[in-house]
Amino acid sequence: MTSKVDEALGYEQARDELIEVVRRLEAGGTTLEESLALWERGEELAKVCRRWLEGARARLDAALAEEPQEQEEGKDPGSE
Repeated sequence: MTSKVDEALGYEQARDELIEVVRRLEAGGTTLEESLALWERGEELAKVCRRWLEGARARLDAALAEEPQEQEEGKDPGSE
């Protein structure tokens, strides 16, 4: 479950923290317990990033869907 603090993270903040988590996991030298905690944090951060990206995609799709309607509404009826 994602915490309220995670929900307030911006995309760039979550991405940067996720990069650091991955770097620490790849570097090794952590205990099993620390590695598991890092993994869990990484999963939470990935969810935050995914939600931001899905939201951005939905906004883009909505804007692109409106564009043809605006073009149709802006046409001069006698131009065809």
